[in-house]
Amino acid sequence: MEMQGNYFKVIYSIVVNFAKVTYNNFLNSIAKVSSDTVEWLGVLALHCATVPTMLGLMAGITDNTPPIDIVLILWGALTMFFIKAVIKKDILNIITIGVGFICQAVIMALIFFK
Repeated sequence: MEMQGNYFKVIYSIVVNFAKVTYNNFLNSIAKVSSDTVEWLGVLALHCATVPTMLGLMAGITDNTPPIDIVLILWGALTMFFIKAVIKKDILNIITIGVGFICQAVIMALIFFK
């Protein structure tokens, strides 16, 4: 009878350890996914910082351009994010930042060569 009790204790400890390891792995993967998502959303927010002003200029709603120092700081930050993404071979951020640069350049070209 005592032998069966030992088997149950061993099986119970295996199941509990498996649950702990699985839970810790889950928490680690969620943290990684969350940090990557926040980084990606930050890049999108940087790209969108000057878009309302640019679209207002294109539509003729306003004549005020965004301050050049803000645009240069934003593009500098995005360039650093792009370099980081290239070093880490992070394809999602490379594509996101590259497409953002292209879209902003096209919008600026449409405004200035109108």
